[in-house]
Amino acid sequence: MWERDRAQRHTRAIDMRLLVVSNRLPFTASSQEGELVFRPSPGGLVSGLTAYLNWARKDASSIDHLWIGWPGIEVDEKSHDKLRQKAAKEQAYPVFIDANTMDQFYHGFCNSTIWPLFHYFPTHARFDEQDWAQYVKVNEVFRDSILKVVKPGDTVWVHDYHLMLLPRLLREKIPELSIGFFLHTPFPSYDIFRTLPTRMRRQILEGILGADLVGFHTIDYTQHFLRCILRILGIDNNFGQLLIDGERAVRVDTFPMSVDYRQIRDMVKSEGVQREAEELRATRGNIKTVLSLDRLDYTKGIKHRLEAYSAFLAKHPEWQRRVVLLLSVVPSRIGSEHYQQMKEEIDKLVGGINGKFGTIGWTPIVYRYRFLPHDQLLRLFAVSDVALVTPLRDGMNLIAKEYVASRSDRRGVLILSEMAGAARELGEALIINPNDQSEIVDALTAALEMPEDEQMRRNEVMQTRLERYDVIRWGQDFVDELRSVKEQQDRYSARLMDKSTRERLIKDYIGSEKRILLLDYDGTLSPFKERPETAVPGAILVAILNTLSEDPRNNLVIISGRHKALLEKWFGSLNIGIVAEHGAWIREKGKEWVPAVKVESDWKEKVLPILKSHEDRLPGSFTEEKEFSLVWNFRAADPELASVRSKELADELSYFSENTEVQVLQASKSIEVRNIGIDKGTAAKLLLSQENFDFVLAVGDDQADEDLFKVLPEKSFSIKVGLAKSYAKYNLRNHRDVVQLLTDLTKTMKSLESTS
Repeated sequence: MWERDRAQRHTRAIDMRLLVVSNRLPFTASSQEGELVFRPSPGGLVSGLTAYLNWARKDASSIDHLWIGWPGIEVDEKSHDKLRQKAAKEQAYPVFIDANTMDQFYHGFCNSTIWPLFHYFPTHARFDEQDWAQYVKVNEVFRDSILKVVKPGDTVWVHDYHLMLLPRLLREKIPELSIGFFLHTPFPSYDIFRTLPTRMRRQILEGILGADLVGFHTIDYTQHFLRCILRILGIDNNFGQLLIDGERAVRVDTFPMSVDYRQIRDMVKSEGVQREAEELRATRGNIKTVLSLDRLDYTKGIKHRLEAYSAFLAKHPEWQRRVVLLLSVVPSRIGSEHYQQMKEEIDKLVGGINGKFGTIGWTPIVYRYRFLPHDQLLRLFAVSDVALVTPLRDGMNLIAKEYVASRSDRRGVLILSEMAGAARELGEALIINPNDQSEIVDALTAALEMPEDEQMRRNEVMQTRLERYDVIRWGQDFVDELRSVKEQQDRYSARLMDKSTRERLIKDYIGSEKRILLLDYDGTLSPFKERPETAVPGAILVAILNTLSEDPRNNLVIISGRHKALLEKWFGSLNIGIVAEHGAWIREKGKEWVPAVKVESDWKEKVLPILKSHEDRLPGSFTEEKEFSLVWNFRAADPELASVRSKELADELSYFSENTEVQVLQASKSIEVRNIGIDKGTAAKLLLSQENFDFVLAVGDDQADEDLFKVLPEKSFSIKVGLAKSYAKYNLRNHRDVVQLLTDLTKTMKSLESTS
């Protein structure tokens, strides 16, 4: 079944080119005797993506790809073409950056700010303006490099924390481009993330949201990101769906990266690995082996692990001379003073433990400080009775998954930190808190004493899970969902007013004799403001409306939820009609204000205290009293608390409005209580009944405008601002597009009048 499903997914990928973008290429270039030499780059990102891409391009009809990144060395301009040609044979495209800039970028903002913050080490973080400037600069260089090779129909998949600004930088240049972003580190909680300076944290979030699909390893990281989006940018989500500026749908989802399970199993079963594994077992005899394999980094908890191992030997002397810890540390960030100090501390700890517990015939810790090729790692996995994987914080940790996948005998015990993303999937491992030394000691005891049938039971469950959701499934799920998001955007975009419809609207407008234009204000003619009274119409908008109103064939009507006194103040001098409070009051062109319907508003005495109490419970919210309605506005309030308080208020008001003549209307940032029978649709029907209009245009952006769209004649032009579903026939992206449409109407008429 899985193979058939995989084949179906593969078929859907035909005719697609994937531009994979990461900080580094999958190989590192070097110059040897004047020749460029490539060697594979280490790391889980490279190995995982390479496995997926190799599968995805297995025949001529599948996904083609181009990997874009820094080649690892500074190359003089004369050698650029030579490196491009050699890289092209590996389906790669180099980004040329000088070594000094790359060093400041990598060791600066990337690893002195983002890395410690995202791994919950805020005291290690450095906030430096020059570091930030370099981060911005390198992201812009990547953008410019991509623009040189991207083609129509390409999909760009940006990876990791080095390039968080890149999606938006690309979106600004190619708005229709399909862009995915995946973060391979944790995404921190709001309280950690907000320690970034305001400008930086906003630009990082906005940069990531330039993507159509944003992916994380675990649901925790996904929820942290969504909460930061809400608290910092004020953008709420609906089950991971966001609408950016009312124009573009973005999806945020969880995709736990895995390993190439089948490849690992095939390599483990190979004759060479099996033979060398047997030789290693023979040298160990009856001594149990605990494997600890990590890159040198303060997030990995290596010191905590060594201290726990020392405590284990002290607490359980019966295990002395019966167990050995294979400690393999991969060099990282060589030259960094902080990392050099860490290595010295590890060296000291290893020496101390070996000196304290070791004997002539037994060394408690076998320590290696060097990079190990993948085949050597598999041999270590195959002979290790226990894998001790206890990072203090880790995005995923593929070592844990590789260890489980490599155990073709289904034996061996994984001890795994709950702070690693892999713990969400490998629940049958012995899950521990890496900061609790006693938990690690107890887990070591349980692992070394665990019966083989229990080891096999646990590993079988985890291996089945890894086999079903391997790195190929991970990659294809992400690509499929990105395609789904673009299809959704296309469905919404199909409703956007296209050129031919726009031309037909203008043509009908010119040829008509009696026109009515029903225009909402907030969000339609003007952007939203935190305080309603500050949304004063600008001089340009007033001039456009005045020009439209001067045409005797036009009946221009502002139809808004605003109080009539404010609308009178702003537009009273124009020769237009005004509808206030969503239809409660109407002032027709050249006439006085009159109520649209006769209703009582004594209910306000009971509702107003309810709104006021919620106003007190949500700082920044306020209640606006109109003659026939009450509006509780929370646009300026804390968005997270507002989400909770608005739901509470809506529930409370729903009970109050039962069996009464009152209705509750929820907008994106407000809740309005008003009499039943008062709505824009009722007011529009009254206005439409007074003349036989041969041109009707209605434009609005929120739920209240749906009542208006419902009552319009069939041949009307109804326009929803934003890409949400609507009864309107067409959509425009934002208020700027609306103003531009009105401008085009006035310019066309003036042009015709000047030539007649």
